[in-house]
Amino acid sequence: MSSGRHDVGIGLRQPHYAELLNTTPPLGFVEVHSENFFADGGAALAVLHQARAHYPVSLHGVGLALGSAAGLDPWHLDRLQRLVDRIEPLRVSDHACFARAPGPVGVVHANDLLPIAFTEPALAVMAANVSQVQDRLRRPLLIENLSAYVSFTDDAVSEPEFFARLCRRTGCGLLLDVNNLMVNALNAGEPDPLQACRAFIDALPIGIVGELHVAGYCEADTIVIDDHGSHVRPAVWALCAHALRRFGPVPVLVEWDTDVPALDVLLGEAAHAASLHG
Repeated sequence: MSSGRHDVGIGLRQPHYAELLNTTPPLGFVEVHSENFFADGGAALAVLHQARAHYPVSLHGVGLALGSAAGLDPWHLDRLQRLVDRIEPLRVSDHACFARAPGPVGVVHANDLLPIAFTEPALAVMAANVSQVQDRLRRPLLIENLSAYVSFTDDAVSEPEFFARLCRRTGCGLLLDVNNLMVNALNAGEPDPLQACRAFIDALPIGIVGELHVAGYCEADTIVIDDHGSHVRPAVWALCAHALRRFGPVPVLVEWDTDVPALDVLLGEAAHAASLHG
């Protein structure tokens, strides 16, 4: 198994399958989107097993919809458990969002990461769903904070406090995406976005952050979009360094999902992340 620099990983994406498996560069782990490997066989799952022979694998999901009052999709949870049993991943994570809601002929899935309200009822829903998944998988989850383009007017607690309570109540951890923090601060028109993001980080309890994500974003007219399609911005690197100073040497994942570059470019970003561990 390849030895990693500190604990820095990259996303295992299809354009890099052959090169990464042939060269096995030093990485702490690779990350895949869980739902892409739910089939019982096929080429994708075979590649994942090959990758698992060289690296620890982190399973990062986008479909559990843990904040949905309609509950979890039993089929999705079944497939996730089968994948976890096959791969024995390093970590399993998903997002603090909802996507499932009652429709005219049963529960429908919005196929999006929709934001939740930071209220006690929303916390109760998410805690129940997180606990159900953890009981099924027999392991703690990491829950990622969203880049959200709308928000609710009835938020009762701050976002850091919401995650602190969720982690205390369920034993889960936080996957802190510092790029999402910056995107939200920019879209909110914060006068000092970097300081606003640092304040968010400083409001989180020590010990709940199990992984950091960094990525690139883009500006489109009057909105900033979390597109994971470019180099990590300097301010996001600064936030990553701040989080590492506060929480210690937690794992860092470099996300690059659109306009995927050559593998060497992505490995350069990973090397920079490793340098921040000191």
